[in-house]
Amino acid sequence: MKRVKYAIILFLLLGVGTLNAQTYEELIEKSYAYLEKDDLLAAEMSLREAMRQEPGNPNNYALLTNLGTILRREGKKEEAIFSYTAALSRYPKSTMILENRASLYLEMGETEKALNDYNMLLLEDPINQEALYARGMIFLQQKNFLWAEQDFDKMLEVNEASLYARMGHAILEKMRGNYDESERIYNYLIDKLPREWQLYRGRADLYFMAGKNSRAMTDVNRLFIETEPDADLYVLRGKVKLAQYERDSASKDFQKAKELGYDPQIIEELIRMTK
Repeated sequence: MKRVKYAIILFLLLGVGTLNAQTYEELIEKSYAYLEKDDLLAAEMSLREAMRQEPGNPNNYALLTNLGTILRREGKKEEAIFSYTAALSRYPKSTMILENRASLYLEMGETEKALNDYNMLLLEDPINQEALYARGMIFLQQKNFLWAEQDFDKMLEVNEASLYARMGHAILEKMRGNYDESERIYNYLIDKLPREWQLYRGRADLYFMAGKNSRAMTDVNRLFIETEPDADLYVLRGKVKLAQYERDSASKDFQKAKELGYDPQIIEELIRMTK
């Protein structure tokens, strides 16, 4: 659901402008052309030069937004935050910019800052589905189950067919220990979205927590076939194997997860359980 957005700028107001205005427009057009070629550095430089040419242009908030998204794609996350923040200083109620910065804060592990942005966004747009889902997920991380439930319920009020709202409820009920209800929701979602692999991962984790290890392994095996397994998936499979007394195989999965960047302290504890 998460995605970053570019601001769209239309320069149809200027029939004949000054040389500087034309240059400003041309630089912006070049930035879009470079983006189409996936030349991020050239797009970044074009936008920087456009703003250098006309630092007082009121459209610069949109250029700063686009620059933030380009920097984010380049992996320059701190610079991207700075650019989004500069854009917000010029257009503080922009839900698009708030959403971009909030989702980037989440990527960076800055949960409270992300929550603040989603709160401000939802003051401007109380029924924004993406923001409600993202904030609900943050509340789940914080174990604020009631607030999370309110956000997911709000999504269903606006759109009773919202699958993301139901996904939030599936995770919520799992965390509350209501495994039967969580399983019911996961089964419903998988029936609707049979190739949405994150649902199988969520259900596999649920089955493991509920002690239904054979079912958990069925979902995990499917994920290993259909997706590129990451460290979290190796840990989950290792835990299921450990529950099924496949200690050597579990240990190998935990070791693979460590190689893929999983927290080594947690892995060492898991490996000790296989001895």
